[in-house]
Amino acid sequence: MKKESREYAAKDILYVCMMVLPILAGIILRVLTKPLSEGINVTGAQIYFTVPMPIQPLIITEAQINSWLVMIVILGACLFLTSELKTRNVGVRQHIAEWLVEKTEALVLDGMGEYFMGFSPFIAAILGLSALSSLLSLFGLFPPTSDINVVAGWAILVFALITYYKFKCGPLQYVKSFCDPPLLAPLNIISEVATPISMAFRHYGNVLSGTVISVLVAAGLQGLSSLILGWLPGFLGEFPLLQIGLPAILSIYFDIFSGCLQAYIFAMLTMLYVAGGFPMDLYFERKAKKLKNNITLEEK
Repeated sequence: MKKESREYAAKDILYVCMMVLPILAGIILRVLTKPLSEGINVTGAQIYFTVPMPIQPLIITEAQINSWLVMIVILGACLFLTSELKTRNVGVRQHIAEWLVEKTEALVLDGMGEYFMGFSPFIAAILGLSALSSLLSLFGLFPPTSDINVVAGWAILVFALITYYKFKCGPLQYVKSFCDPPLLAPLNIISEVATPISMAFRHYGNVLSGTVISVLVAAGLQGLSSLILGWLPGFLGEFPLLQIGLPAILSIYFDIFSGCLQAYIFAMLTMLYVAGGFPMDLYFERKAKKLKNNITLEEK
């Protein structure tokens, strides 16, 4: 038992390191590579290096590195919560894991229906990846959700799933869906193409705007503090008194509340578009007819 306990403890330490060390590595990497700047400086993801490719060079940026760090953290959290699963004497970690699974399944059941219950891991992955990516700003790291390339990749993946389920009833039915009514066919086509674009820009714009507003407010409060207290001698005149408190409140809203809210909205839109674009009644009707025809042919 002692040997098993040591093995479990070693695994737990490894899983905790997987959750903590990526964040520390991201902070160290940013400190070592981020150039010093003065005043207000709102920039995109820092470019680390470029890999030559046949069509165009592959640019490795801060957003991509931080996305991988977030995925490692999520993997460590999943392994930590699902370690030592039991049927009796359930621990706190298993209770948390079961609660997360139950809430995700309930969300998918309400938003998509029983047919799409297999989407629960995918929706949980979207929620976790998006929320944790936005929360990286709390550690002074660049949030991948502030990069349009990252969020656009998620939106394209969702669009591929939407198209796949729309094709479930065949290409002809997919084309017919744009002609309902026929006069609005051009608008329906534009709406179809605009789906991934709107999803990407909605998520990216809200996260980026929060970052910009927080930086501007912090810089403005610093200038206002200098204006009010500048007549005081020495350290007192340079002390940013007005920056105490308000930036932290803004961080709670933009970094925590807004980041988690955007993750929830992106997941809800994914469920809405996938389930709404799937002609379920027609699909099962065609499936029943096909099964009936096969049975008739076998009887003959």
